[in-house]
Amino acid sequence: MLPDKVKEFANETHRGVLTTFRRNGAAQMSIISCGPFRDGVAFTVTEERSKLWNVRRDPRCSLLISRESWWGFVVLEGKAQVLSADNTGADELRLALRDVYRTASGED
Repeated sequence: MLPDKVKEFANETHRGVLTTFRRNGAAQMSIISCGPFRDGVAFTVTEERSKLWNVRRDPRCSLLISRESWWGFVVLEGKAQVLSADNTGADELRLALRDVYRTASGED
């Protein structure tokens, strides 16, 4: 669960740098748009992206969320949870995607 201050910060800015781990253990960093979702922070990714393959193999990841000026940021560390057609019902997935796109764009 996100502390209130972190959730507020993530509501204010949606710029993030996600770090996942390649098969050889090296860090893979990706710039993402993100936002608070359920008890964490979410973003969307297409099936062919390395970051998705990485978190499916090794869910450990870090996310740096920063203001546009880079003055002020928060770092979250934990394990990614992937919602997909393989593990989520169609209606639940549709609603989750809608909510993630809205929160990542700042639309609440």
